[in-house]
Amino acid sequence: MRRMARRSPSSSFAGTPSGVLGRLTPAARFSAYAALGLGSLWFGFPLLWMVATSLSPVEQTLSFPPRLLPLSQHALLDGERREVTLDERVREPSVLLEEVGGPRAGLRTLVPERSFDERDASRRRVASALPGDWLVSERSASSKSQQRNPRRGIAAPSSIETEVQPRWENYPKAFAALAGKSMEEIEGFVGGTAPLSSDAEVSFFTFFVNTLIVCVLGVIGTVLSNALVAYGFARLAWRGREAFFALTLATLMIPYPVLMVPLFSIFQALGWVGTLLPLWVPAFFGSAFNIFLMRQFFRTLPLELSEAARLDGASEFRIFWQLILPLSRPVLAVAALFHFLYAWNDFLGPLLYLTRRHTFTLSLALQSYQTTHGGVQWHFLMAASTVIVLPVLLVFFFAQKTFVQGIATTGSKG
Repeated sequence: MRRMARRSPSSSFAGTPSGVLGRLTPAARFSAYAALGLGSLWFGFPLLWMVATSLSPVEQTLSFPPRLLPLSQHALLDGERREVTLDERVREPSVLLEEVGGPRAGLRTLVPERSFDERDASRRRVASALPGDWLVSERSASSKSQQRNPRRGIAAPSSIETEVQPRWENYPKAFAALAGKSMEEIEGFVGGTAPLSSDAEVSFFTFFVNTLIVCVLGVIGTVLSNALVAYGFARLAWRGREAFFALTLATLMIPYPVLMVPLFSIFQALGWVGTLLPLWVPAFFGSAFNIFLMRQFFRTLPLELSEAARLDGASEFRIFWQLILPLSRPVLAVAALFHFLYAWNDFLGPLLYLTRRHTFTLSLALQSYQTTHGGVQWHFLMAASTVIVLPVLLVFFFAQKTFVQGIATTGSKG
């Protein structure tokens, strides 16, 4: 019997970028790494911007150019140093006026000095502004009435102090907003002045648990069902195997919209619409892509291993369970990670089958918050999005070695 050469793990990565860069001169290698680093920053900028926006006040979320550092400005307002927002730059000599009577009492507006009449008793002069000064307003107001009529003042650019100040309170506020709380409840809860109401709102933790249930059960079904079918296509000889495998691959060409109505009718007849079952049960019936991926990997394993196990009296299922699966951890991890990413980010499936709020997944809850509130609070939306993206990044970070190994070795010859 011909002795089979054992390949070193590094041989599978001979054609990877690290192997190519190792053969370059130091100057060329530095240039290559610099280009890769700049490319990584370019592709990672949306993630950095999302995290920065989640820690910023709402007025900085749509600033241009985008800010990667959450800033706060402080200036003197009515003799006290307060946190302010920069409303507009003064372009000509102006006067800050305050209404002294009527329904608009206390409202401060900036008007050009040339159009101000000193004899107007209904308004009094608060401050004068020179070109280049800033019209600022107090940021400490939380209620809607105060936000409509904030305290305003004039500040010279040299008197404005700017510092980096992450707004970590955006995250608990985002969770409360995602649960359906009003802005008054959110501000009162975070400021410690009023508890959240005990209505039937659904918490962020409920959305997280629903998503985790769909992902974990779907990963289990994906790994088991696809591995079993792929083993039959790769390691067992039976009549019509290649024809059935070609038919399986042909299902990849069927677009999902074609299947939506029949699948919805089936799940409705089973009484599953409105539950999480339609989102994870189909994973236990295999998918063409994962079957193809695992079949190609199983074919790289030596047939002599299975033949030796059969001579020792092992059944076919025991060979599959105790011999093939332990050797196939890389490709199983790839299939599991692919399905986890798909299920975690899936929006169309939950939109079709989930009808009650307490069954929503994170992606559907995020969209529901975006459509329920007329004016989207972008810093809350980005805070919730950051928390939703974080588990995916952690899973890929801890599984990247196995993931890359499974992709690199799939389809190679043993």
